[in-house]
Amino acid sequence: MDKVILNKAIKYCTYQERSQQEVRDKLYEWGLHRNDVEQMIAQLVSDNYLNEQRFAIAYAGGKFRMKGWGRIKIKLALKQKKVSEYCIRKALEEISRSDYTKTLSKILSSKEKEVKEKNPLKKKYKIAQYAISRGFEPELVWEEMRSE
Repeated sequence: MDKVILNKAIKYCTYQERSQQEVRDKLYEWGLHRNDVEQMIAQLVSDNYLNEQRFAIAYAGGKFRMKGWGRIKIKLALKQKKVSEYCIRKALEEISRSDYTKTLSKILSSKEKEVKEKNPLKKKYKIAQYAISRGFEPELVWEEMRSE
């Protein structure tokens, strides 16, 4: 195994949490072949530079806190990064229910101030659609809107 590329991969993984697929893509970009890539991934995992669950938790938490994404959008993004269902489930469990509903209600109230619709039903629909497009579960959005 090429020590120079291994060190480069270690730096790549220590800079920020990465999914296995991101590292795999980067190794192919650096010109490694399939067997070498899989061997290097195994080495990075065994040395704990690469941890799919740790990545999923960091990614989900970041997207939720910084961008206000809902669980559905986070789950789809993690699936695109080829993260396992188990890791996705663990990552979503890390988001507390109270923080989740607080964020949702904050998104709903800030959007309510922006929407200029006169018809109250259309206004509610537009606000709900916005929250749903951010990845929040439709039933939770409507439940939250009824409670406001």
